[in-house]
Order: sequence, then C-alpha cells, then structure tokens
Amino acid sequence: QVQLVESGGGLVQAGGSLRLSCAASGSSFSINYMGWYRQAPGNQRELVARISSGSSTNYGDSVKGRFTISRDNAKNAVYLQMNSLKPEDTAVYYCCAQPYGLHNYCGRGTQVTVSS
Repeated sequence: QVQLVESGGGLVQAGGSLRLSCAASGSSFSINYMGWYRQAPGNQRELVARISSGSSTNYGDSVKGRFTISRDNAKNAVYLQMNSLKPEDTAVYYCCAQPYGLHNYCGRGTQVTVSS
C-alpha cells in the first residue's frame, strides 16, 4: 500500500497562486510516475500534471503555462506550483503515485477554491 498526504489547498482570488505538496510513503517499489489530478463537481477526474522519476512531464491543456510540477525523488514528494489561477481551476486536487509494475494510488484530495 502507498499512502499519500496532500497539503497546500485553500481559498485564493483569481490571478493568485497556490503551491500544493504531497508526500508518498509505504511503497515497497520505486515510484515511477507521480502527479496531480482534479475533479470539480459534476465533472470527471482529469489530469492536471504528472512527472516521471526521470523528470519527464505532462500537463493538461488547460493548465499549460500556468502550473509547474516538480519532484524530490529522495523524499518521494511531488509539488504543484499554480499561478494565474482562474475560477475554473476550482476543484478537489488529488495526488497520485504509481510504483513500477503497480497501479495508481491516490490520496484523499485537497480543496482548491478560486474566487472571482
């Protein structure tokens, strides 16, 4: 089992910034991908950004140029710097980690609310 704990969510005005953090523990295998997904009420969960152990990154189209994902492999930690936030970024953000050969594990999520 992999446990993930997110932090850093909250309420911010449009145009503002937030930084999400997540630490993974309990994995018996090295972690390949770590990333962030989000889900707004009535919407499906969508990819925000993910990063491989080799630092290759993928971003959802709606956040490209505004969000930056980074990772500390030694700490099994992943971060999401969110700038120029928009009301449509409001969602529960989930940190997920995929050990080599295993499925994705996700945390309980942290709420991000962007007011207009």
